[in-house]
Amino acid sequence: MQRPSKKEFSQLIEKHQAIIHKVTLVYTNGPADREDLFQEICLQLWKAYPNFRAEAKLTTWMYRVALNTAISTVRKNRNRPGFESLGAYDLATDENPEEAEQVKLLYSAISKLNSIDKAIILLWLEGKSYDEIASIMGTSKDNVSVKLVRIKRKLEELVNDSEKELS
Repeated sequence: MQRPSKKEFSQLIEKHQAIIHKVTLVYTNGPADREDLFQEICLQLWKAYPNFRAEAKLTTWMYRVALNTAISTVRKNRNRPGFESLGAYDLATDENPEEAEQVKLLYSAISKLNSIDKAIILLWLEGKSYDEIASIMGTSKDNVSVKLVRIKRKLEELVNDSEKELS
């Protein structure tokens, strides 16, 4: 596929920027890291666009590039002084403080998962089907199903442990 013009690419990013923002939220700690990762994902999307074969939906391809870029960045930065993967969030406070606290507990628990499990749960929380998740992650639908059961169980344990610590 031919590379789009800069204007077309900017419009594409603007239209689907929520995908990139969700990935950056899950794989970074703080606004500066999110901005850096956002830019890196956009760069990788630009570089990879000529190889997009339209065999999958554009958004599926974008998720795949974004997640691979995020995972690679986390691996590269793991030993960087001061780098902390997924810590406190600048989540907007909800009208319901109890619900906002539950969201913080969930994201805190997600932060303790490995990179692949973070990606799978992010996609599931986005409402992606098992087939879409499998396509994005390059695995089978059955593998996604098994992993999600394990991830949900692990998240439940982590949230329960956090609630106990807060009590």
